Amino acid sequence: MMMAYQNASREAVAESDNPHALISVLYDELLRAMRSYVSTIEKNPQPQPEQSGPFSRALTILYGLQSSLNFDEGGEIAENLFRLYEYARQQLLTASREGDTTGTVTAIEAIESIREAWSQIEGGRMADPSGEAAE
Repeated sequence: MMMAYQNASREAVAESDNPHALISVLYDELLRAMRSYVSTIEKNPQPQPEQSGPFSRALTILYGLQSSLNFDEGGEIAENLFRLYEYARQQLLTASREGDTTGTVTAIEAIESIREAWSQIEGGRMADPSGEAAE
């Protein structure tokens, strides 16, 4: 039941006109896929059918995040995010080839930090701890 609610919630966000919420969902889904992939690799580093779903999902989301960056308006932040996403992509590929998840775990930690910072932003303004948007 909870999974159905989460799926419906994600679908509603994806269909909304709220790009901030959509990026939040993408980060959440990316982290979920990467963690799942790491978990399957750590259980068995040999390629397994159950690894392909989270692996391809993570790569697809990373591509979507990279493709959505606006380098004209985002400048250095967009460039840094692009590099982070590319690093995460490379680490997933390395884990796939070599069975070593060290770099992927590092990428997950970096993306978790970005996701946390993203959750502090509402509508392009920083939210203060009291819950009111800062001007």
